[in-house]
Amino acid sequence: MSLNSAGKEVLERARADEIKFILLQFTDILGMMKCVTIPLARLQDVLDKGIWFDGSSIEGFVRIAESDMILRPDPATYQVIPWKIDGRKSARLICDVHTPSGKPFEGDPRSILKKALNTAKRLGYTFNTGPEVEFYLLKKEDGHITTVPHDIGGYFDYPARDYASEVREDIIFALEAMGMTSEMSHHEVGPGQHEIDVKYSDALSSADNTITLKYVIKSIAAQHGLYASFMPKPLYGQAGSGMHVHQSLFDKKGKNAFFDARDKYKLSKVAYSYLAGQLAHARALTAIVAPTVNSYKRLVSGYEAPVYICWGQVNRSALIRIPRYSPGREQSTRMELRCPDPSCNPYLAFAAMLLAGLDGIKKKLKAPLPVEEDVYKFDAAKLKEKNIHMLPFSIKRAIEELADDKVVKEALGEHTFRNFYEAKAKEFDDYRMRITPWELERYLEAL
Repeated sequence: MSLNSAGKEVLERARADEIKFILLQFTDILGMMKCVTIPLARLQDVLDKGIWFDGSSIEGFVRIAESDMILRPDPATYQVIPWKIDGRKSARLICDVHTPSGKPFEGDPRSILKKALNTAKRLGYTFNTGPEVEFYLLKKEDGHITTVPHDIGGYFDYPARDYASEVREDIIFALEAMGMTSEMSHHEVGPGQHEIDVKYSDALSSADNTITLKYVIKSIAAQHGLYASFMPKPLYGQAGSGMHVHQSLFDKKGKNAFFDARDKYKLSKVAYSYLAGQLAHARALTAIVAPTVNSYKRLVSGYEAPVYICWGQVNRSALIRIPRYSPGREQSTRMELRCPDPSCNPYLAFAAMLLAGLDGIKKKLKAPLPVEEDVYKFDAAKLKEKNIHMLPFSIKRAIEELADDKVVKEALGEHTFRNFYEAKAKEFDDYRMRITPWELERYLEAL
């Protein structure tokens, strides 16, 4: 047995937990969870040598001629799944994807985030994130998913109107059973809409927790006869689902590099440069953090989703918001990027966000003045006066911005950028050529 100590510990835990099957999980470049299931008897060999799989069948990985890839489980991600699948107890391990030569695969989203984190480490920083994941619980009829919300509750509604409070509680219990902590959960603005926040932690753990959270939410919803959707804008006229991401950098001494007690907003020069970097790359960054055609039905005025590239503190129409400082909570100083949505791949999103911010630090960029007014009420003249630009209004425009942005492209790497761009261009073309019910209603009889 040639396992290292971490591998041996996982094997012992799995046996002690009476696990029958191990789910080996990873994501494609679009953030879709993939899974290979092995019996416990194979775990020792897989921990030691990894397991082969066909990468040509995974979105954005490799061509048929270069299909062989290896999954290498990360022992730190071992968690027992708190419900039985087909009556058998299972556990999961999140995997890194390697090439046959044993090197990290350049198209593996988790490896891309690790590479970005190493860049931050060389500069003396640790990157922490905390996503706020919003989703809708929708009813099913005869086994088919509908767009009928599960309840009629509103923002922070009490369980009398929030019929899904029991569903959320079951989700929290499942997360806790898997060793995860939810910061908060509540009913959101839309009917049937909810939010569960992932605990603030290092970005790799946070990304792992985000894909786990989505998996748990869908699984528990299904047990209640519901469907959980992370579609950014599933219902016309209702609030879209975002995934606001809180973020901060910590230095080698474990202190928050964003905090400065002398500043009005309690932000350091490092924080302002990081903020300026994200604003400078915001248009390209949007392609990664809001990556679907539907994402741009959410990024419109009037629903607290950001459209304009600016920052502020009390201003929830701003792209980046600075939560208020509380005495004694210096380590909590952070900034909140508000354009991401839960359709994104968290590994790619966090990597792109980090390198955009680090570019601002490297170049010592100066942040523009904050905007504390409702930007949605600004006319064109005032927007021009304050030099406030808009985010792209379609995934097509967003990937065009991405193609012209060296920093965000390098965050993805050439392989992933090329495959991501091609996938999104194809998605937009497919959408562009479809005839929608709105068009038929508006034009079929009128013209």
